[in-house]
Amino acid sequence: MSGPAGRARGVYMISVAAELAGMHPQTLRIYETRGLITPRRSPKNTRLYSQEDVDRLRRIQELTTQLGMNLAGVERVFELEQEVERMHRRLRNLEHQAERAQVELQEEIDRVRRSFKAELVPYEPPGRALVPRASKDGAVRVRIARPRT
Repeated sequence: MSGPAGRARGVYMISVAAELAGMHPQTLRIYETRGLITPRRSPKNTRLYSQEDVDRLRRIQELTTQLGMNLAGVERVFELEQEVERMHRRLRNLEHQAERAQVELQEEIDRVRRSFKAELVPYEPPGRALVPRASKDGAVRVRIARPRT
């Protein structure tokens, strides 16, 4: 099975996973006790390790042997990596929400502008309006300026 689901599927028994990770099976049990690794279990309660588990074991090996970390340090690194991943997911969600809000806001601004264009008439000082106001009786009187002779 390939893909993310295949990488998470428990397929290796402890001896095979230990060999793939380059460590003793007892070390895998210690890591499980510390909560650094959580293998799946078969119906008969046999530990089954996935490719993701083996990769994690290799990462633990790298942190302890090459960087000299103890298991408490490895635990803290994994906690911080999880926190960073949570923050990345939250940031992506907030970015998507901001993009949607920006689109909605622009649509609302456009809608309001269209409605104002239909409703607003430029202001003209009294006596210079294009269309004079109607009187109380509804009649519109238009002043006609006649040249003086």
